Amino acid sequence: MNLLLNYNKILSRIQSISYKTNLIVVCKNQELKNIDPLISTGHLHFGENRVQEALSKWQFLLQKNPHLNLHLIGKLQTNKAREAFKIFNFIHTLDNEKLANSLAKIESSCEKKVKYFVQVNIGNELQKSGIEISKTNDFVKYCIYDLKLNVIGLMCIPPAMSDPGQYFINLANLAKVNNLNELSMGMSNDYECAITNGATYVRIGSKIFC
Repeated sequence: MNLLLNYNKILSRIQSISYKTNLIVVCKNQELKNIDPLISTGHLHFGENRVQEALSKWQFLLQKNPHLNLHLIGKLQTNKAREAFKIFNFIHTLDNEKLANSLAKIESSCEKKVKYFVQVNIGNELQKSGIEISKTNDFVKYCIYDLKLNVIGLMCIPPAMSDPGQYFINLANLAKVNNLNELSMGMSNDYECAITNGATYVRIGSKIFC
């Protein structure tokens, strides 16, 4: 595995398109021996798909490296909200009122504030998580104004086997309507398209850990 070579290539490519875009290194199923070299380079943003895996891998790492930002990019079940809140700085998959209410209740008894992305089902796919496009504006307002959650942006996963560009444009337009500045969109196979359409966070794992 040419880990650091892959990482530097991806980072250089991102920066050649936009210095405003943050690289989230997705560490799903990766051992600590593959994560430590990236921490040593000074990289700050890391992503995990599952709460339990993140807890087992990152609790000690974050104690040693409190400056790191850990992002939850996988589906969050309400019964895992309290555990997720303990370890993640960013949650990219806020997608329903039950979860939002649970997180708001947890935050009300803590000093910690998590940064949230509302996940939008940008392709209206039955099998995908995310708020329906038509309900996004009301949901964002509810989270921000009623629950006082720190919603900073929107997140999406475009339909597979499709041109992602229009979906990224649609998400960017939704963010503008809601006065949100951050866009979590783009993965290993479409991150360049995402960046050209305004992504401020891209989520890349397979092209680094290969």
